Amino acid sequence: MESDVIVVGAGPGGSATAAHLARRGLHVTLLEKTTFPRDKICGDGLTPRAVKQLIRLGVDVSEGAGWKHTRALRIHGGRIAPFEMPWPQLADFPDFGMVCRRSVLDQRLAEHAAAQGVRLVTGANVSAPVIDERTDRIIGVRTGDGRVFSAPVVVACDGVSSRLATRMGIHRREDRPMGVAVRAYFRSPLSDDDCLSSWLELWDGRPHESALLPGYGWAFPEGDGTVNVGLGMLDSSEAFHNTDYRQLMKRWLSHTPPEWGFTDENQEGPIRGAALPMAFNRQPAYHRGLLLVGDAAGMVNPFNGEGIDYAMEAGEMAADSIAEAHYRGVGTRSAEKALEGYQTQLKARLGGYYRLGTVFVKLIGDPRVMKLCTTYGLPRKSLMRMVNKLLANLTDSRDGDLSDRVINTLTRIVPPA
Repeated sequence: MESDVIVVGAGPGGSATAAHLARRGLHVTLLEKTTFPRDKICGDGLTPRAVKQLIRLGVDVSEGAGWKHTRALRIHGGRIAPFEMPWPQLADFPDFGMVCRRSVLDQRLAEHAAAQGVRLVTGANVSAPVIDERTDRIIGVRTGDGRVFSAPVVVACDGVSSRLATRMGIHRREDRPMGVAVRAYFRSPLSDDDCLSSWLELWDGRPHESALLPGYGWAFPEGDGTVNVGLGMLDSSEAFHNTDYRQLMKRWLSHTPPEWGFTDENQEGPIRGAALPMAFNRQPAYHRGLLLVGDAAGMVNPFNGEGIDYAMEAGEMAADSIAEAHYRGVGTRSAEKALEGYQTQLKARLGGYYRLGTVFVKLIGDPRVMKLCTTYGLPRKSLMRMVNKLLANLTDSRDGDLSDRVINTLTRIVPPA
């Protein structure tokens, strides 16, 4: 075998997985189909949960290292003035978020993995798994140009369509929510803002005079003179399949204040979109030597569309299981139990929370429910602080306040997704 592990896809999940594996003493090959820098459709916002994962990787996240820090989430919606909710003060998570373009973030994390000893190979477009006919397990991957990379364990971090998972017979679950997001960059004076801005109401036209859709909008300041502006929508609405999202975004932007600069003249590049696979919509996350991480396993948070933090968390869990299997002796029953433990750990850590998210998605799919939430919920700041913790999954696991205990109890008692 050329490596102990092959990781396919050098997004945040793939680079985090590879780096954690290398720090555990394994020989890792990280395959990326493109070359850096390369763009990815994303809001570019990192909540404190994602920042924690970067810290666990050993990444310098200080502002002096080139990161744009944020101190709060600014909420727009209902008929009240926008208000700010500072990131909560917790023992388990830092009290700041960040913004970083994916073209920059992904390259930084891939280079960080390489600095840990990972063999990074770019321009390696994986087209198929290599299967051992005797054991029916994956033992490597083949690229489109005919190269073969071998390892007894493979991690698929190859995105929402996950060619590897599909070829291994792991298909998407239709009973799990799916979203779509579109975004563009605008030159704007809001670029130096220290808050992430989020719109909890998405109107199909003029606010309060058009249809209310099950989605949200955002404006995340990059700190480089531009703002990442976009919107997301869920498939829990009949409008999901009947909406031109780029035109919807243009209509939405036409009702923003002119001084923000969200105009055609200030737009940099086209409006681009991507799917958001949610709530473990591809299972199992381990099968015949293949582990799924990030969008390949549908790990996007149904509450708010985040995926980066969960991909990096899963990457560390995958590294733990693979390292255990490696040192127990890959191919033994004990090693297989360690690999199977990855799926168990995912369910225990995130399954209940994602189950609550699927209920949330169904509820806000009804515009009447969404209107009630924004009309009666937004004016209540104490309630919104709890909602902010729930949507961003930011609670203390021990010795938290009442809202932490309520959220943690809910995620424990519901069946896992």
